[in-house]
Amino acid sequence: MNPLLDLSRRPVIAHRGASADAPENTREAFALALAQGAEAIELDVHGTADDVPVVIHDATLERTTDHAGLVAAHTAAELRSADAGAHFTPDGGRTFPWRGRGVQVPLLAEVLEELAEVPLIIEIKDPRAQGAVRRSLVDQRATGRCMVAAEDPAALEAFSGPPFGRGASRPEIARLWLRSLAGLKLDPVGYRILAVPVRYHGLPVPTRRFVAAARQLGCPVHVWTVNDAATAVRLWRRGASGIITDRPAAILAARARVARG
Repeated sequence: MNPLLDLSRRPVIAHRGASADAPENTREAFALALAQGAEAIELDVHGTADDVPVVIHDATLERTTDHAGLVAAHTAAELRSADAGAHFTPDGGRTFPWRGRGVQVPLLAEVLEELAEVPLIIEIKDPRAQGAVRRSLVDQRATGRCMVAAEDPAALEAFSGPPFGRGASRPEIARLWLRSLAGLKLDPVGYRILAVPVRYHGLPVPTRRFVAAARQLGCPVHVWTVNDAATAVRLWRRGASGIITDRPAAILAARARVARG
């Protein structure tokens, strides 16, 4: 069973790969996360000017690459020359160990092919990219292992119903959270996972009541972004399923300590 859907599992999910140790949303970060033991990966997708889904978080290129401008204003071929390791620094800007090493903005199709057995949470950042993402999942026969998610519910319209699995959008999560606060049952509306932040505007989201209500629907709650081992342990003890983290090795070590009692 897909560990992202299995309520008996506590998967450690690499947030944009092992993004504390390698440039986020790159093939290098994904490979490192798997080497560290991560059981699933969360990544972000935008669409290019020629409607190709590429793996990058921001709508613009400046923060993570040496290029500038909107992702959507460039073709996939043009993005090939961008250095996606240019600004990664593990030490506050003293060194940039991945700069000039050929790290690229990957195509979603490349990632699906290379990570052919790996469960993924694919965050669609722009509704205009959803059609291209859908095609990639079908073409790569990846619908069973991939969950699609988005802040904007409009980005999930192409994924209503089988064979696609989707998470609740941000407005849906807020509504479900309010229902749980009121002691009301959560109503299933086509989502299969809930990927939620630890806190939203200072308020805890994955409360015991919220997690319990979701589990009653058979819906795992995966929490982001958790880099502190003690926080991960507290969330697991509340019934949370996955921990989405920049530091999979550290969270896996914490899970092993919990398993040992």
